[in-house]
Amino acid sequence: MSLSLSNAARSAGVDAIVDLIDGGDGAGKLQIYDGTRPAGPDTAVSTQTKLAEFTLNDPAFGDPSNGVKTLDVDPALTTTGLADGEATWARFVDSDGTAVIDGKVTDSDGDGDIKLNTTTISEGLNLSITSGSITMPAGTAD
Repeated sequence: MSLSLSNAARSAGVDAIVDLIDGGDGAGKLQIYDGTRPAGPDTAVSTQTKLAEFTLNDPAFGDPSNGVKTLDVDPALTTTGLADGEATWARFVDSDGTAVIDGKVTDSDGDGDIKLNTTTISEGLNLSITSGSITMPAGTAD
């Protein structure tokens, strides 16, 4: 069985999901890691190294459009590197540290869910998120 969603349903779904990132007492965070991404947010980080952590704007995303929520990067989201490595994936967590969403990281020219000014991170390096989005798939008809 396959489902197809209306744009209104996609927007409502993605809105509810990203609202979890804004849960807790403060702004959510985006943690940047190296290595292989776990099976999902319910799987603990194991051998991967946390390379950086951004505090997100609160709320973290703008209004949905056709099932897409765009990360609010105004004011700019900046931080400094915590360790040396190549960023490959990211985890959105709420202010209490509860994992919500994992996604692909690339540089500004890539196709990642989160785009950074660089994916080659070193301790103390200035980092910024250039863009990010989360999309609720439309599904497919049989």
